[in-house]
Amino acid sequence: MKKSILFVSIFLFVFVLQAQDTINSTWTPEHSMKFKSISEVDLSPDGKYVVYVVRTPFMEGEKSEYVSQIWVSSSDGKMDIQYTQGTSSSASPAFSPDGQHIAFMSKRSDENQIWLMRLMGGEAEQITFEKNGVNSFQWSPDGKKIAFLKTDELTEEEEKIKKEKRDVIEVDKNFKYAHIYTINIEKEKDAKRKVQRLTGGDYHVNSFDWSPDGKTIVFSHKVNPKINTDRIDANISLVASDSSALKLIVSQPGPDTNPKFSPDGQQIAFQSTGGRPEPIGMDDIYVISKDGTGLRKLMQTPDRNASINCWGTDGKSIYFTETLKTSQVLYNMPIEASKTSEIALMSNTNGVSTSYSINPRKKEMAFVFQDLNTPPELYFSELNGKNPLKLSAINSDIAMPKMGKTELIKWVSKDGMEIEGLLTYPINYKKGEKVPLALQIHGGPAGVFTQMFTGGPSIYMTQYFAQNGIAILRPNPRGSTGYGKEFRYANFKDWGFGDYEDVMSGVDKVIDMGIADENRLAVMGWSYGGYLTSFIVTKTDRFKVASMGAGLPNLISMVTTTDVQDYLVGHMGNEFWDDYEIYEKHSAIYRIKNVSTPTQIIHGANDLRVPFTQGQEFYVALDRRGIDTEMLVLPRTPHGPSEPKLLMEVSPRILKWFSRYININL
Repeated sequence: MKKSILFVSIFLFVFVLQAQDTINSTWTPEHSMKFKSISEVDLSPDGKYVVYVVRTPFMEGEKSEYVSQIWVSSSDGKMDIQYTQGTSSSASPAFSPDGQHIAFMSKRSDENQIWLMRLMGGEAEQITFEKNGVNSFQWSPDGKKIAFLKTDELTEEEEKIKKEKRDVIEVDKNFKYAHIYTINIEKEKDAKRKVQRLTGGDYHVNSFDWSPDGKTIVFSHKVNPKINTDRIDANISLVASDSSALKLIVSQPGPDTNPKFSPDGQQIAFQSTGGRPEPIGMDDIYVISKDGTGLRKLMQTPDRNASINCWGTDGKSIYFTETLKTSQVLYNMPIEASKTSEIALMSNTNGVSTSYSINPRKKEMAFVFQDLNTPPELYFSELNGKNPLKLSAINSDIAMPKMGKTELIKWVSKDGMEIEGLLTYPINYKKGEKVPLALQIHGGPAGVFTQMFTGGPSIYMTQYFAQNGIAILRPNPRGSTGYGKEFRYANFKDWGFGDYEDVMSGVDKVIDMGIADENRLAVMGWSYGGYLTSFIVTKTDRFKVASMGAGLPNLISMVTTTDVQDYLVGHMGNEFWDDYEIYEKHSAIYRIKNVSTPTQIIHGANDLRVPFTQGQEFYVALDRRGIDTEMLVLPRTPHGPSEPKLLMEVSPRILKWFSRYININL
């Protein structure tokens, strides 16, 4: 009896502490960092288990990194356990075809290698020992082999030159390509596993898929490993899984990628721009016979930006994911179109669903779901999205402070185009109160603000701003993904003009709603959002303060230094030497004399997408003009903060900058 009373007392004490924590907690960057992310979901062949990856920031002492670990959940919701442990990340889990083993990649031995573990536990076994590690892998259909991608290693001569400090880099020469290898699961007599190389040569493999009979691998490849090449050209070939016999089956201008064999092995579905480069971005779905004949385009998807997930079991349909306005969803498309054919929506549109793992034979799927007010968790449901069951509780024990309400609003831009955006109110907002408004602009321009959890960690911590009395408008102007190809292409040769009107009319909408104080307006954005921020302050003085993150104010110097130059040229319509005026017209740096808004500059020191000098140009010009400015450089940082401690620095420094020019609740 005394033990029972003691147990109840402890339970009540813990409950009170948790309740008190929720009441007393507020939204800070430190609190948002507690929320974990989930990705890389794989459903077992029998549908009884789901394996997934949980990423957590590790910030003890001098450490500032993310650690990923693998979890396993039963699809009935009765079991959910952490599968891998330690300070080394493990990721990319995949069930063997018989469901008895899980293969995954881990850096336990410094480089990313493939490891193998029984589903029911035991010691993990490292099965690859590649010098440069492994890029990705896939089980063979019979489970006897694993195919993997590995990047070419340095030759002995190159290693010698490197050690002797004579390793001069020759730009765009001596590429190291990724190629396909296989490894046998069963060991040879010498206790080693046989590794066989299947592809080789001056091309770079970026994705592949086994045929159902395991005799062939289809793969997409491009001429070099540069990221810019992704938008220009990629072809599709076949290779025998027991030799290096190659057959090119899709060779046309533009990228052809993500090939997937049909269940009978006779057809291959893939994503394509349709025989021409589309650097702004487009992915339609095509099908071709295994022998390279009968190439045909399927129905156009709603956004024409599809990502193939898998074929239906009967080979009569394809499941694919796409952005639908402010949601990310799953669709099913018939292979044979008719007048009555329709693309079926298979998931919830009131939130964001990602990382789908589909078992079309059992008509089941597992996926990650989150919405504006709910952090991400793992779910299991029927293939039509009905009867979802939450399997994980990764974020359930984290205190949830009171949140600022977020709602979807719509308005009409200057030229009549309808625009959507997400408006987050300050916490404890009272109707009729006018508050500071921060206009936040997304990257891309083909990015999009979706219904993701607003309390999670990000460059701009939404609920942290709301906690400090600021309303946040996140618009999806023309150029955004999720609203169809025409909308995504609507800012072609128009950066800084139509999109400017879209976001400014959104600000006017929030003012007209009686929420925003027109005398306390701020603007901020990263990447393309930084670009439009720089352009905005050259066109209007309505904003009292601005923060440009990884912005590109000079398109002429940008196009010759970025690693995605064709993306920018695609939007401008021409090379800068053939149309210098359009690059100058759309560059904020040539309008710098018009700026009077105090503008903060934030940039990553190692940014290759938008080189560091872009932020530096704007900062120096503002400084020389006598405009209030400051520049913050994030060391070791590429195109966005990759270290959690640095990520937590960004929003507080923006808020501190804003507080100098608009009255906010610090």
